[in-house]
Amino acid sequence: MTHHLPAGRAASGPYAVDVTPEKAGWGHSALRVLDLPPGGGHTFDSGDSEWIVLPLAGGCTVRVAGGLGRNAFELTGRESVFTGVTDFAYVPRDARATVTSTGGGRFALTGARCTRRLPARYGPASSVPVELRGSGNCSRQVNNFGAADVFACDRLIAVEVVTPGGNWSSFPPHKHDEHHPGEESVLEEIYYFEFAGHDGTPGLGYQRVSPSGRGRGTDVLAEVRDGDVVLIPDGWHGPSMAVPGHHMYYLNVMAGPEAERAWLIRDHPDHAWIRDTWPQQPVDPRLPLYTAPERSA
Repeated sequence: MTHHLPAGRAASGPYAVDVTPEKAGWGHSALRVLDLPPGGGHTFDSGDSEWIVLPLAGGCTVRVAGGLGRNAFELTGRESVFTGVTDFAYVPRDARATVTSTGGGRFALTGARCTRRLPARYGPASSVPVELRGSGNCSRQVNNFGAADVFACDRLIAVEVVTPGGNWSSFPPHKHDEHHPGEESVLEEIYYFEFAGHDGTPGLGYQRVSPSGRGRGTDVLAEVRDGDVVLIPDGWHGPSMAVPGHHMYYLNVMAGPEAERAWLIRDHPDHAWIRDTWPQQPVDPRLPLYTAPERSA
């Protein structure tokens, strides 16, 4: 299987990216990216999966039929993934959702096969915890909109990471391909990338995945650009490297077979020591690139 899917390679029908468990050759994680023109719309059945509709650029309305609770959500969205935290909508399994956009835009559908059917819900941007992780040239910003301890899902875990140009993220390399209670969980992971260009020049970065001795022996060293996807069924993943002058964004989608929905990772033993150096260095002063809006009273 090809684990690096350049932009367009994973396109199907209305989707610029369409990664299903079947196409990925695994059991749980899914990602679709939908581009809508002004006034455009798209309807999809959630099937056996739960989904979060996440605006990448632009705003939209999400209407859910058979979703329990509220059935219409107005998403303000954002100009781009580099300009702000966004609100989002949760679509349960066994429902039908329609996404419409007056102004057009690009929208991620992050999905996971699941068993429980939770209510359709709205996630306000003001409730998204923004975390600054690492320090020095390992500094990055994490928008934890769908983290396991933040937003209730059955299986789905999803976060956004913004890495300033010249910095390394997903470092130290880590993995989650073995079951060790309280220490490591089994999660399939999808990385979806976007970059901030400069004066019309597209951005780029690099992604490394190295074999952990488990699973398929996934081994990737890829130049990644706007719209690229990297599939990680197993292995040490990281670093994700943003070249100087171009901020890197990636959307992480994770799910797995374990009963407990948890992001438990194990650092690569050769590089774990780097965490001990972080308290002695300042966080990159360019961060945060933005913060979540304040909650209204």
